[in-house]
Amino acid sequence: MTTPHSPSPVAMTLAQKLENLPTNPGCYLYKDKEGTILYVGKAVNLRNRVRSYFHKSADHSPKTRRLVAQIADMEWIVTDTELEALILECNLIKKHRPKYNIRLRDDKHYPYLMLTTSEPFPRVLITRRVKQGDGNKYFGPYTNSHAVYETTRLIYRLFPLVTCRKYWTNNERQKPCLYHHMGRCPEAPCAGLADKERYAQGVKDAELFLSGRQDTLIREMERQMDAAAEDLQFERAAKLRDQIHSLRTIAERQKVVNTTQGDQDVIAVVNDEAGACVQMFFIRGGKLIGQEHFLLDGAGGDGTAGSGDSLQEATAEFVKQYYQDASFVPSEILLPAHLEELEIMESWLRQKKGAKVTINVPERGEKKHLIEMAATNARLALEQIKAQSQAEQDRNDSALRQLALALEMPDNLLTRIEAYDISNVQGRHAVGGMIVFERGKPKKAEYRRFKIENPSGDPNDFAMMYEVLTRRFNQMTEGNPKFTEEPDLILIDGGKGQLNAARDAMKQFGYDFPMIGLAKQFELVFVPGRDEPIELPRNSAPLFLLQRVRDEVHRFAIAYHRNVRGRAAQMSVLDEIPGIGPTRRRALLKFFGSVEKMRQATAEELAKAPGMNGKVAGDLYAYLRGAGTA
Repeated sequence: MTTPHSPSPVAMTLAQKLENLPTNPGCYLYKDKEGTILYVGKAVNLRNRVRSYFHKSADHSPKTRRLVAQIADMEWIVTDTELEALILECNLIKKHRPKYNIRLRDDKHYPYLMLTTSEPFPRVLITRRVKQGDGNKYFGPYTNSHAVYETTRLIYRLFPLVTCRKYWTNNERQKPCLYHHMGRCPEAPCAGLADKERYAQGVKDAELFLSGRQDTLIREMERQMDAAAEDLQFERAAKLRDQIHSLRTIAERQKVVNTTQGDQDVIAVVNDEAGACVQMFFIRGGKLIGQEHFLLDGAGGDGTAGSGDSLQEATAEFVKQYYQDASFVPSEILLPAHLEELEIMESWLRQKKGAKVTINVPERGEKKHLIEMAATNARLALEQIKAQSQAEQDRNDSALRQLALALEMPDNLLTRIEAYDISNVQGRHAVGGMIVFERGKPKKAEYRRFKIENPSGDPNDFAMMYEVLTRRFNQMTEGNPKFTEEPDLILIDGGKGQLNAARDAMKQFGYDFPMIGLAKQFELVFVPGRDEPIELPRNSAPLFLLQRVRDEVHRFAIAYHRNVRGRAAQMSVLDEIPGIGPTRRRALLKFFGSVEKMRQATAEELAKAPGMNGKVAGDLYAYLRGAGTA
């Protein structure tokens, strides 16, 4: 149970809050003068832990001293136990991603493989979000997207699973598709041909494969092959034989480790002034089945790189953030450094796994050798990443200098590029997108979306661009911190018309930032005050840079437009059904996820949604199967 701190009607100063800190376990949040959360931490005793930051005699690291200098306010949340505080801390860091916490870089973007066991006929899909408690099984995360796609293709080749992204119940609705005739989807639940027992066995086999249990899977498939041969099902036996051969080929590539026959994760951390790299080895059943590396932001950047405290903190933060959403927790985790909160972490992981979990820091032997091997790989990965990053930055800087030269601008000023685009269908569901590139790289935290007010419904791109830029510079004039950064260059996706509308919007606020337009048809660069556009060489670095920026803002605007249009389409379909008001509509969409899922449901399944009854469910079923499908 957690209890948030509630300030008194008269706001307390930071000093007063420090005096009133409780001695309970819980989490604390430090904020700057603008209310931005700087750091989230947990403590067994909030009073002792928080006050330790403000002791003048404390020997803090440079990073902690910078943090304390920016703290203007704080709040705390009291919990009943230290374990609850640990779980809450993980959730708060993931939600707010504070500047001074060590963070798993872009963890939400790492791909997972999802086995949709919540469906009657599960599939393997690639996803970038783990939804707890949705009934599906997740494997990952993976940092190598190419490997994820290759694994997916291999699974569909080895196991008879549905390959399309549609939801099937084995009710006959259509003729078998081309995938069925090609042997890629032999069960064909879309045509009601699936054998549920055989399909379930395929799902079980795919799960064993994804879990790294190839040996168990091979033994089971050998048993099935022998049984099929005895029953004179020679075609099935031959198919199983080929699958077993493919699995044995995969298993032979995996390194045998003699430390245990159980499951282990081996974690090594290497850091320097630029950050930290974590290398993980995944050992399943005594075999090293794979490895991944992850980057940490906010680790080792304060001059303490390589120190014991820095290594310990980076290791602890990675373990908490990685296993918070991990699809699998092994029985043993090997770490490179001792953790202060080791026992509470073991309790937390035991709770997630539902079985005993041991965290060890090996000092010698094979386990220590595994840590050292992982550390070597982490150092190599960090060096490679830094070299690639530097080479990419050198290319971007060169492109920016050449672009500044072509636009007759000082090259030392062309750092921040803002780009704008409009997306609509004949004036309907009109939206605008703003993106930011700094030193040639996307800065996604500063992307902004605009829902355009277009009561006339006219497809007037010029007026829409004028509205978006007006709103952007109005927010800048009013001092909105989300819009205070000044652009060195503004890129408008369009030709002279869009460019002139954007400049008119900017000028009314007294600003005069450099602005250009990039027309799609001939990739011409329009510059205010020039009669003729600039034609950059087709294979030049400046043109490639502008195209990347233009394509990114176009992608961003279209994605938002599709989102708005999709929500509107879903709402409009349900708006036409008698008995479905706003409350039921929201409940139905939340319960089923989409109108398409509702169309595939039976009347009894529709009635199970919150707020529904048999009569309304029957009306909805009839509508969706009749006029609603037109």
